[in-house]
Amino acid sequence: MTHDLIIIGAGPAGMSAALTAAALGLKTVLLDEQPRAGGQIYRNVTAVDPVVSELLGPDYLHGRPLAESLARSGVELRHSTLVWDVARDLTVTAQQQSQSFQVRAPQLIAATGAMERASPILGWTLPGVMNAGAAQIALKCAGSVPSGPVVLAGGGPLLLLVACQLLDAGVTVAGIVETSPSGNRWAAMPHFAAALATPAYLTKGLRMMWRLRRAGVPWFTSASQLVVEGQERAEALRFTAGGREHRLAASVVLLHHGVVPNTQLSRLMRVAHTWDDAQLAWRPELDAWGQTSLPGLRIAGDGASIAGALAAEAAGTVAALGAAHAMQRLTDSERDQRAGPARRALLKQLRIRPFLDALYRPPPWINTPADDTVVCRCEEVTAGRVREMARLGCQGPNQTKFFSRCGMGPCQGRMCSLTVTQILAGELGKPPAEVGAYRIRAPLKPIPLASLASLATPSPKEPQA
Repeated sequence: MTHDLIIIGAGPAGMSAALTAAALGLKTVLLDEQPRAGGQIYRNVTAVDPVVSELLGPDYLHGRPLAESLARSGVELRHSTLVWDVARDLTVTAQQQSQSFQVRAPQLIAATGAMERASPILGWTLPGVMNAGAAQIALKCAGSVPSGPVVLAGGGPLLLLVACQLLDAGVTVAGIVETSPSGNRWAAMPHFAAALATPAYLTKGLRMMWRLRRAGVPWFTSASQLVVEGQERAEALRFTAGGREHRLAASVVLLHHGVVPNTQLSRLMRVAHTWDDAQLAWRPELDAWGQTSLPGLRIAGDGASIAGALAAEAAGTVAALGAAHAMQRLTDSERDQRAGPARRALLKQLRIRPFLDALYRPPPWINTPADDTVVCRCEEVTAGRVREMARLGCQGPNQTKFFSRCGMGPCQGRMCSLTVTQILAGELGKPPAEVGAYRIRAPLKPIPLASLASLATPSPKEPQA
């Protein structure tokens, strides 16, 4: 089948883009790793247990109508499909049912979303230490929650949201350990007036804080020197706050220092990127319609810049309209008129971002950890080893691969990339933009050789969901 548009990712941006494209008559195929649409934020939303959906709340259930509309849209849906390569001519190579196949279209929208920022601290590699988002995924997919006392450490709205959800699920929350520096509040204040334009976010934040305070959860602020203690697994979190050392016993420690754009695919495509100092992350350079520096490749949602699910939904619509216009399916005026509501929704959601970015800016020590902290978990490379490589002459992350294999594990640097860039920047006395990032190569994720060999056979076709 000849396609007009390929969409990678079935989160809010991908679903919205697909629905917009289908309404415009574009022959669209959507590829997604998960068995159901929803992405990370709305994961399993069409099949979640009613008890779990009650815990997750109305913001989560907002994704259900999107996913249900997508199933009826006529878009060709290929779930449980891993995209592992994209060529610069926009040929997409993916794997489904252990077989690889290729599709190509003149327009491609990457809606690959965000990933949690790594939180490299001493002991973070112990069993029982996870990202806060991982605990939320277990709740959405399996109705599973951690057993035993849980400590949540880091900063950001997701940290508080997961704490409230676990508390409502009956989990013993032993403490909230916020690491955001106290100076963040002063840095955020100039943006507070703009944040008032989206009062729902602020109200939700206050409700979560009140819920945790009312439950008597111990709460520490401006914490530093975090160490997860334990022999075979996590046993406690030790930290300094208020000028004193504290220790909270815990069988599970959940870490979270915000989310960052997942740029693995855009890095693979060699498109232009910019270092965003407000979000301390790389983001692809885009025009107003999601177009990257490679003609035909568009990026929508948190994979472009962190702005949240509702902003991603609007951005997906805008990107699809841009794709239709590029294919001469819409005139300039038709495109602009249709984009009006989505642009207004997007601008509304973006107003609060400077406030949140400043308020929850990670502390410097999380991006440039102590020498004995493991930063590359795949190859067990420490921050001290990265600094040593800089002193030996490495000028960027790609050179560190030759010296230590840092970033060469199965995750291809997803976990350590930002940390390595910032460690090198500090050691070399250069801004991160000059230090650069890992060069990503296919396959984006490991695949078996048998799957690669199957490219010579006809591709599987999944029935529409």
